Amino acid sequence: MSELTGLRARKKERTRDAIAGAAVSLFLERGFDRVSVNDIAAAAEVSKPTLFRYFPTKEDLVLYRFADHQGEAARVVRDREPGIRPVTALHQHFRAGLDQNDPVTGLNDHPEVVAFHRLVFTTPSLAARLTRYQLEDEEALAAALGEDIQARLLAAQVLAVQRVLARTNWQKIAHGRTAHDVHPEATADADQAFNQLP
Repeated sequence: MSELTGLRARKKERTRDAIAGAAVSLFLERGFDRVSVNDIAAAAEVSKPTLFRYFPTKEDLVLYRFADHQGEAARVVRDREPGIRPVTALHQHFRAGLDQNDPVTGLNDHPEVVAFHRLVFTTPSLAARLTRYQLEDEEALAAALGEDIQARLLAAQVLAVQRVLARTNWQKIAHGRTAHDVHPEATADADQAFNQLP
């Protein structure tokens, strides 16, 4: 990659981050449905066509933060050490996320993270788009596990477990508890849930 190409890529990433950051700030301040694309473009100091080049829909402006986790379960299965069962690798990965207070586990009490989760979980169009992301993750995980119905069923179960655990953790924190306080319960819940998987 040439220096010029690398510079362009970094500039695009900064622009993408600036647009998404402006959008999320406005959404948290006013609510998702009360913010227009024009408002976001103005706050990010870009044109509407530029905004849509980076984010095809308003929902994508929020769920962009989940992009790093797209296909994560499938990667965990593909990259696991020899001799480690897929469910064991996924369990270990989720537990590591809890220990690191990874927002995707719901076990993060930073006020912006709690507010961001509230925005996603309580806005119907965002919740629907998140479900679509999760279905794509389910297909990717099923492909990493195998081609048969057992692989598809296991993929659906694993992602349902992760979703329920994360939402449960977030709800406890949203009701005023700290991540530190919830951690032992979150770990025990994760152990119980993953141990019930085949």
